[in-house]
Amino acid sequence: MATFAAMPSGTVAEALVQGRRLLRDDPHAAALQAREILRVDPGHPDAFRLLGAALRRTGEHDEAEQAELDAIAASVRDPGLIAAGDALASGRLADAEHILRPHLKANPFDVAAIRMMAELAARLGRFTDSENLLRRALELAPGFVAARSNLATILYRQNRSAEAVAVLDRLLGEDPDNAAHQNLKAAALGRIGGYDEALALYEQVLERFPEQPKVWMSYGHVLKTVGRQADCVAAYRRAIALAPGLGEVWWSLANLKTVRFDADDIAAMEGALEGTDPDGEDRFHLHFALGKALEDAEDAESSFAHYAEGNRLRRAQLDYDPAEVEGQVARAEALFTPAFFAARADHGCAAPDPIFILGMPRAGSTLLEQILSSHPLVEGTMELPDLPALVKRLGGRKKYGDPSLYPECLAGMSAQECAALGAEYLERTRIQRKTNRPYFIDKLPNNWMHVGLIRLILPNARIVDARRHPLACCFSNFKQHFARGQAFAYSLDELGRYYRAYTDLLAHFDAVLPGAVHRVHYEAMVADPEAEVRRLLDALGLPFDPACLRFYENERAVRTASSEQVRRPINREGLDQWLPYEPWLEPLKSALGPVLTDYPAGN
Repeated sequence: MATFAAMPSGTVAEALVQGRRLLRDDPHAAALQAREILRVDPGHPDAFRLLGAALRRTGEHDEAEQAELDAIAASVRDPGLIAAGDALASGRLADAEHILRPHLKANPFDVAAIRMMAELAARLGRFTDSENLLRRALELAPGFVAARSNLATILYRQNRSAEAVAVLDRLLGEDPDNAAHQNLKAAALGRIGGYDEALALYEQVLERFPEQPKVWMSYGHVLKTVGRQADCVAAYRRAIALAPGLGEVWWSLANLKTVRFDADDIAAMEGALEGTDPDGEDRFHLHFALGKALEDAEDAESSFAHYAEGNRLRRAQLDYDPAEVEGQVARAEALFTPAFFAARADHGCAAPDPIFILGMPRAGSTLLEQILSSHPLVEGTMELPDLPALVKRLGGRKKYGDPSLYPECLAGMSAQECAALGAEYLERTRIQRKTNRPYFIDKLPNNWMHVGLIRLILPNARIVDARRHPLACCFSNFKQHFARGQAFAYSLDELGRYYRAYTDLLAHFDAVLPGAVHRVHYEAMVADPEAEVRRLLDALGLPFDPACLRFYENERAVRTASSEQVRRPINREGLDQWLPYEPWLEPLKSALGPVLTDYPAGN
């Protein structure tokens, strides 16, 4: 082979082309070619990439991995990638994309640039694109730890927590004391019910890094879920001691619903509020927490002012159009007719396992879940993301007028496709089932929008509508800051419109599929728990079990905002909490319209 000393750059490029041709049939020769190029140009990233690919094919994996990492190190010194990194760091995403696209067109195997493009895609919310880019980077450089770590994060952000855990297990196998990977694995385990292991991981991290307020907060979240309230409060308090201005932890403490703030707490929150970023998340979290503190102090006017400001700040961050929800309800009512279901009587997966509890958030769904999961035949899980994930894949975000738009796309599904979709839902949710009980609960409230889909793909599933007085329910949502989703909840007018859309669609299904949805009014459950529990169990085809009346003794994990409330007997506390705020609720009343005056007669 000729030497490359004093070779012009164009000849190096030609040598790389020749090396890539050799790669398929003679990887040993390709490796020699790459090493010769590196002798002349020791920092050439493409030569390192060629060497890594050749060594992979000859089975020299350790050496290949080192070559791949050297390629990454060489790439990140590229002035263009440095500029792209600076653009990403400062939020100038368009500038970053303007640099990265031509760079990747010229250097399609540059895994450092591929990873940066994946980060850009993630920042834009294009998680599927980000995942594909990261998998491509790992295909080219399996030892690229940063890309694998990013992949775990992307999987977690897509609610694919079991897959994220598998990726993190590989990372922790190579670096078992990596606190960032332990922390993410703990969070992912918390989503799939691995609470004991999650707690152990948080404790390991905190033993080594005890001054991390957000880790203390995350640890507190899991302690809350498993019912260790005193330990949870202590963890939150430790986080506050470390970071008094961390609004989210103040809200987390308020969100227990059982903690009352004293005058010192209120003063600390007011002081923290003065030092916060006017547009930052700490600010609206502090407003929600102060709203709760002043509500407990019976200062309704000041409390409402904080709730209103917290909602105003949060709403400004959200892209939500109530007309889209109302339009989807109208289209669902047009599609799901008696004739639609009659023509598809043989469709779907026959398994009777799921019990869907749906409706508005803060309507008593956690109470119903706790009651039913106290029955020996029913397992409680959590608010599962799987049905909305299927909807998204079916076309839930395509433009109206496209025949693949959801729910119109359901009209073209065959019996086999419906059965397969029902079976996929059961398989996706299997990881949440920790017992051999025949039935399990999915209590994601927003599934009310998908009653038609449920009946189509799981015709034997049970559906329970948890309903609460519209003013009590909507104002309870207005007081609540949700960790994710529920974009309708930050405006009194939009809350009323959403509640109205929900009741309109459920009334439609009452007419189209009489008896398919069993309704439980929260007020009736409070007034006569045994009668309502018996009625509920009868509707679900379950025998009465007295354990359902002692639901507060159930030690199962509960993840929702009502976790502490359902660990106490039923009481009347939640019925009239909206009354002191009635002077400010006119926008809500106006939006509710006849739904308010008809309750509960109109169900």
